Amino acid sequence: MKYMLMLVAFGVFAANAQEVKVSVGTLKFYSNFKSSFVDARNVAVWLPENYSDKKKYAVLYLHDGAMLFDANTTWNKKSWEIDETVQRLINEKKIKNCIVVGIWNNGDYRHSEYFPEKMIKNIPDATRKIVVEEQLLGKPQADNYLKFIVTELKPFVDKNFATKTDMANTFIGGASMGGLISLYAMCEYPKVFGGAICMSTHSPMTRSEKLAAVVESDLASKFRDYLMKNLPSPKTHRLYMDFGDQTLDAYYKFFQDKIDAVLVKKGYSRKNWTTKFFPGDDHSETSWARRLNVPLSFMLLK
Repeated sequence: MKYMLMLVAFGVFAANAQEVKVSVGTLKFYSNFKSSFVDARNVAVWLPENYSDKKKYAVLYLHDGAMLFDANTTWNKKSWEIDETVQRLINEKKIKNCIVVGIWNNGDYRHSEYFPEKMIKNIPDATRKIVVEEQLLGKPQADNYLKFIVTELKPFVDKNFATKTDMANTFIGGASMGGLISLYAMCEYPKVFGGAICMSTHSPMTRSEKLAAVVESDLASKFRDYLMKNLPSPKTHRLYMDFGDQTLDAYYKFFQDKIDAVLVKKGYSRKNWTTKFFPGDDHSETSWARRLNVPLSFMLLK
């Protein structure tokens, strides 16, 4: 399948964490959060109105944190507006009380940290060389990135905020490559994450035009093989996926249909998984913000 390949910067040029503002709730900033596994990066924890240590909150970890809150500080002047949407849904009692942890990406190494690492060994040699050297800059880091979240960031959040620490109240999500790493995270750490929100998941898995002819055979199919072996039980996990039909999203239906077939084989049903199609939506924060209430209501239902 031949198609145009492109990815945007997703926050590489975003402002420093302290400059980010929210319209509702409170944002706690942690600049250059240190890690033994990956480069330091900014982290922000959003707390809803009337947050209280006397309550316990579910936690949603989201990638590309610089793009979540404040369009005035993002490279493209767009954002998810997650604070406004989560607060509204809490007020309407459509979702459980929760906090949001935004994790800044690693700039040029964003793709390296978000590309599912365990499948790399199954990619044919010639394709693997291009992927690792050009896309991942010679440094696959997804497994270390997830170790950072699970063994360093999550314990910090659970220690400093009033969280429900169990798998049933811990979720992870993102868009594009952020959707890809979220699905990978749920597979790699099924006892940590009870659900994944994967919006406009970049299931072609590449941004290299050199690989356009082998995207399905060498990359997308290998990720589905990984999913067949590693998807956690649908009895204990929830999965949300979606896509539009404009810009980069226009190429996703072919790949999403095949992922959906894997999910059916693995026993996922409408009780614990949904894939939504949004005609007219493109690959941008504007589209994700517009439909964000859908995955949040599915994942964080009361």
